[in-house]
Amino acid sequence: MKDALAIHRMLLERETHHEIVRLPRAIANADELPEALGLPAGRCLVTRVFTVVPRASAFPDHLSVVIMRAGSTPRFGGLREALDARTVRTAGADLINATTDYAASLVCPLLLPDDMPIFIDQDVIDDLGVDDVVYTATGEPSTALGIRTLDLYAICGAKPIDLHAAPRPLRRATTTRPHG
Repeated sequence: MKDALAIHRMLLERETHHEIVRLPRAIANADELPEALGLPAGRCLVTRVFTVVPRASAFPDHLSVVIMRAGSTPRFGGLREALDARTVRTAGADLINATTDYAASLVCPLLLPDDMPIFIDQDVIDDLGVDDVVYTATGEPSTALGIRTLDLYAICGAKPIDLHAAPRPLRRATTTRPHG
């Protein structure tokens, strides 16, 4: 399993300023970071993994990642529209563990598979400055990663996603009625 040491080594190789923080207590999931660190939820990010079934049937089902504020959950309708998916559901723990090599509830947005699309909630981008430090899980229950938002965005390559976008109009089949 990936851990704080693997993240630390990767960031050192990239000469990226960061901090691995020892938590005062172990956490069961990344949503507990604000309480454990004594920080507002907006400064702590969680990495949620979803199984996505695209609208276009030519594309296979795949896992996608969305980085969000700790304690927040997406509106699945907004997520489905933003990802142009037929269905979106939270991925199972076994699949997350096997695919990301992190503990399912403590996924870090770094060192994820190259073929896994990574998105970040637009609200997070709007609320944080590029030099603000945010904290994420490291795959371990006793540590967190502190990193500047700009460095996090650059390294993980997350694309902004608006989870509150207005839904698309429904596509309806048109029928022609004879005039009579």
